Amino acid sequence: MKIKIASVLLVSFLFFSMLAVSQSLNKAYLSYIDQYCQLAQRQQKEHRIPSSIILAQGLLESGAGQSILSKSSNNHFGIKCSDWNGDKFFWDDDEKGECFRKYDKVLDSYEDHSAFLINRTRYAFLFVLKPTDYEGWAFGLKKAGYATDPTYAFKLISIIENYGLHKLDLADNYASSNSENVASSNSVNVNNTSGTMGSISAFVSHIVKKVNGVRFVSSLPGDSYRTLADEFNMSEYRLRKYNDDNSTNQLDTGKRIFISAKKNKAPKDCPSHRVTEGESMYSISQDYGIKVVELYALNNLPLETGAVYGKVLLLR
Repeated sequence: MKIKIASVLLVSFLFFSMLAVSQSLNKAYLSYIDQYCQLAQRQQKEHRIPSSIILAQGLLESGAGQSILSKSSNNHFGIKCSDWNGDKFFWDDDEKGECFRKYDKVLDSYEDHSAFLINRTRYAFLFVLKPTDYEGWAFGLKKAGYATDPTYAFKLISIIENYGLHKLDLADNYASSNSENVASSNSVNVNNTSGTMGSISAFVSHIVKKVNGVRFVSSLPGDSYRTLADEFNMSEYRLRKYNDDNSTNQLDTGKRIFISAKKNKAPKDCPSHRVTEGESMYSISQDYGIKVVELYALNNLPLETGAVYGKVLLLR
């Protein structure tokens, strides 16, 4: 019992140290870590999967528990329906209407994540690693095909090091690490023998939505085209092109940013739009997910013409 109480106190110390050390860290991430760190430690104790890896994957895959998938199905690790006889949740991910596992509670998601790794031979080599080798696990998960994102391992490592999650991997490390900074600066340099990805900033996973069948996110404080391009594995030039934006201005918070190409026409149920006060041809194109040049073409307007208040514009 004394050991259990000590463990709880140490975990609490770790969390509040993180909170005190850096107010710049994302509050949703800190809240998620505080809520689920003991679940992660339980999985490490029973299955030798590093707590840091479990939490980093949970944070990344679930958007700190804020994604549609995690809220609708308690699925915090993005595990799909292969070899699954339980409840299912269908959601547009890499493809339309993909099938994901649905759980009654978050605990079930954590336990199934461990079982998923344990019962698949392609992950077997990971369990030879020490539970403190979070870098080996991060690169190993990517190598074994857990995610298609080529920067997946680097993102996990960035989260682990920025939020000090590696200190959770062994309770014995707590006493010797209390004097160290639990949370580091907002970016880390990650190197691998196969090459380097340079500096990867700590980030918040953005919730992806759709309009007109085009994927977009809403910009958060501190976002830029560069950080969003890094998160979604594309060039800044391409991201700007998707959004008809050649400016060098900072992104305003809450701005809609498309992460795939806009369409030539609006949806069938949106044939036209009456211009209201303050709207521009650009803002209208962003609202409906259509290319601004196509909006001009649909209405036979020269590109130097602005949106006229009260005018009805064709959208398809």
